[in-house]
Amino acid sequence: MPSEKRVKYILVTGGVISGVGKGIISSSLGVLLKNNGYKVSAIKIDPYLNEDAGTFSPYEHGEVFVLDDGGEVDLDLGNYERFLDIRLTRDNNITTGKMFKHVMERERRGDYCGKTVQMIPHLTDAIVDWIERVAQIPVDGSDEQPDVCIIELGGTIGDIEGMTYLSAFERFQRPTLKNHLMNVHVSLILHPNATGEPKTKPMQNSVRHLRAAGLVPDLLICRSTEALEQNLRQKIAGFGMMDLEQVVGVHDVSNIYKVPLLLQQQGVLEAIIHRLGLAPISEDIRRDLRFNMNHWTNLSELCDTFQQVVNIALVGKYVKIADAYASVNKALSHAAVHAKRKLKITYVDSELLENQPGKEEESAAAWNNVKKADGVIVPGGFDKRGVEGMIAAAEYCRKNNVPYLGVCLGMQVAAVEFARNVLGIQGANSSEFNQGLSEEQQIVIDMPEHNVEEKGLGGTMRLGRRSTVFLTDDCILRKLYGAHTVEERHRHRYEVNPRVVPQMARKGFLFVGMGVDEQNTDIWDVKRRTESSAELMHMADQTEFDLLNKIDELCQRGGDGVTRPAVRMEMFEMKEHPYFVGAQFHPEYLSHPLSPSPPFFGLLLAATGQLSSYFSGSRSPALGIVNEEDHLKENGEEHQSSRSSDEREDVVGAMLGKLKLEGNAVNGTQRLATFH
Repeated sequence: MPSEKRVKYILVTGGVISGVGKGIISSSLGVLLKNNGYKVSAIKIDPYLNEDAGTFSPYEHGEVFVLDDGGEVDLDLGNYERFLDIRLTRDNNITTGKMFKHVMERERRGDYCGKTVQMIPHLTDAIVDWIERVAQIPVDGSDEQPDVCIIELGGTIGDIEGMTYLSAFERFQRPTLKNHLMNVHVSLILHPNATGEPKTKPMQNSVRHLRAAGLVPDLLICRSTEALEQNLRQKIAGFGMMDLEQVVGVHDVSNIYKVPLLLQQQGVLEAIIHRLGLAPISEDIRRDLRFNMNHWTNLSELCDTFQQVVNIALVGKYVKIADAYASVNKALSHAAVHAKRKLKITYVDSELLENQPGKEEESAAAWNNVKKADGVIVPGGFDKRGVEGMIAAAEYCRKNNVPYLGVCLGMQVAAVEFARNVLGIQGANSSEFNQGLSEEQQIVIDMPEHNVEEKGLGGTMRLGRRSTVFLTDDCILRKLYGAHTVEERHRHRYEVNPRVVPQMARKGFLFVGMGVDEQNTDIWDVKRRTESSAELMHMADQTEFDLLNKIDELCQRGGDGVTRPAVRMEMFEMKEHPYFVGAQFHPEYLSHPLSPSPPFFGLLLAATGQLSSYFSGSRSPALGIVNEEDHLKENGEEHQSSRSSDEREDVVGAMLGKLKLEGNAVNGTQRLATFH
């Protein structure tokens, strides 16, 4: 390898079932390492033939997570980024389809010099070469190579799809590479109600399959509903031919931030350091860490501290599976902690809001859930199913002053609803749902450069990190972000038509943030704007124009609204409404426990009646709790803590203060800067 220091690897495999929790375990291993001074990267291997996750139905693998470079990847990469405070690229997600394409491109170029290309050694070599290349890339904003790369192998041991990858990692069993790879096997302990006792046979079989594939588990993570009893650990160690210390229990806990603490309590960090021969971290480096395990402990406790409930209705079309909105759920939970509330998410099927014949009772129940919610969010989605229900939800929130956040499609349906019911445009809609619209009815239009008929579905949307500039400082979102220009991640093929925007603005539907086209470059983080786009960005910065005139000028000069608009409608908010906002981008992708996404944070503040006091400075939710006693009094509870006042301030008040770390203000630009 070109570097003097070789990256060490932790391979995380799973057994029994595919949803055993490998992603959280992988992220938690990274937390232990990073919060003790080691630099960590992560790679997710998905053994399916798709090139990426971009064309998946949310019911297949949950949400599609989008990275800065536009990579559409598995949702576990979102866990890595949120837990480890890192930024990954599309190369950090390996799929079998991607590897086959890579090998076949090399074969077509003649790189194999006429040899017969085979799964072993050519594909396995390509896998290892890819991992070794990507593992060296700094992902924390520094220029320092990671010490450890955590590699999660999707699926379960025994799947035919994963056999090639296990063969690739078999080479690390050679004596010269033995201390460069550690295997952590995550498996499930079943506890059938019929037997009344836990069963380990499926776990035994998964370990047997792993050994047959040439890998020996260094740690066996036992997932269970209850904590492992000592006699069961001894039994597992016996059949696995392992020491008792190598058997680690991870039972169900109240929040996912407690998982790293469970691992820490069982000596997992020490086991990793010993197994991989990692160099010790100096006390000076540990002392200078921005976030350590003490802070993580406080964060995990903080999530369970609040008792006052805020109820958010999530109106979507994929509500049958929570992972379809994984990042939205996480962004809401991050915001709830900073708003000092216990979050309750009520999932509402948007189709049931359409009052379909024969579903009157279900429809009434769905509307009841919307009406009793403190706030409503309509997240992204594709195709027309359930869209009329989303439009109805947006109308209800607009008319009844209910806090509303529309993300991507949620912003577009709010624009359509406003055009229909305020502007009076009969049949107003999106060209995504009706191709026969007149020009006046086209409120949402497709982007020709991302045309699906010409370019197909995969990887052809407006993807990745893009810039948005605020047109005014006098708006809620500008105050929440605390920056004039922000960068957020996008995933869409349709957008609000600039031709109708001036008309909407004069009726109170204000587009306060706009973006521009940015040409693709070979280096994803180097933006190259067209001359017209650069001019538009400059115009947006001008202070001599008021907001309405600025919107008029930008939309007039930003293309004809049909062939190729150069200005993008990125953010809106409703005038004289407590909180009715939307974003074309997906702010949930960059939410973090320490810096919640500003639009989500605003929704939680508005839903709990704290938005005005937050802006006035009389009460800052992110710093507002002085101690645990004041918090309990606020929630009508008696204070019964045995901690001293100083200890209580450390646990709650000081922890919330720590959440606003140096350079970690809640805005897109500064949030980006926290990784540097």
